[in-house]
Amino acid sequence: PPCARRSAPAAPPPAPAPSPGSAPPSPPRETRWRWLKVVFLLSSAAVGGLLGWSYLSAEDGVTEVLARHSENLQDKFIEIPCSEDYDSHKRFEGCTPRKCGRGVTDAVITREEASILDLHSGALSLGKHFVNLYRYFGDKIQDIFTEEDFALYRDVRQRIQQRIAQAFGISSASMYLTKPTFFSRINNTEAKTTHDEYWHPHVDKVTYGSFDYTSLLYLSDYTEDFGGGRFVFMDAGSNKTIEPRAGRVSFFTSGSENLHRVEKVHWGTRYAITISFTCNPDHGIGDPVLM
Repeated sequence: PPCARRSAPAAPPPAPAPSPGSAPPSPPRETRWRWLKVVFLLSSAAVGGLLGWSYLSAEDGVTEVLARHSENLQDKFIEIPCSEDYDSHKRFEGCTPRKCGRGVTDAVITREEASILDLHSGALSLGKHFVNLYRYFGDKIQDIFTEEDFALYRDVRQRIQQRIAQAFGISSASMYLTKPTFFSRINNTEAKTTHDEYWHPHVDKVTYGSFDYTSLLYLSDYTEDFGGGRFVFMDAGSNKTIEPRAGRVSFFTSGSENLHRVEKVHWGTRYAITISFTCNPDHGIGDPVLM
């Protein structure tokens, strides 16, 4: 018998065209799932980055950088309310702070001058004491320093003093160099005494008494010569930091309006000179001289 022919199935009717204003057809479920995974991964990465940044910020307590090491600042000054610390000391009109604050400048000392100005202050911090290099070396001090070294130190000190007086609206003649003026060399060596724990918050006016204005001259660069070691002002709810840079000078009134600390140094060595001033002539000292 003849073979029966089987007819081919009829083609499905074409899908109706979407009417104007209607929503486009939904993408296949597989495509939607792939996009959801991409969005999820991107969101997770973003959240993770924010959490990591928040953790680092919380870890060091710094929420604002006042001066980055990569910047070359002419002058930056921030006025803040004075504390009551000065009321418990004899006041000297025209000098004792009535205007308080903090400043930073890269325009007072050149990086070249900073590279040769290292131990000229004569004092090194050692445990609970300061070692005077001039007494330690005696007559041999002339084999280490020259008169040019001391002349440079005096010139730098005067420039810093004048800059501080200008910022706070006082006469530089009313300020006196005071002790301890010292050179600090900080690395990641474990602290041997409480005094070595430089990262503890402190107030210079409380710690030293004679300080009215404090300045720091940095001799090395943050992230290039050392890691960590930033200077941190501990303000209520919003700490602020200065990143050291060779030749950079930071200065501030010495009361508890400028509670501060230094971060731990993680690697390398951080060099700086502390040069401070008093309004009380009885607490003044002279510049070091070559005997």
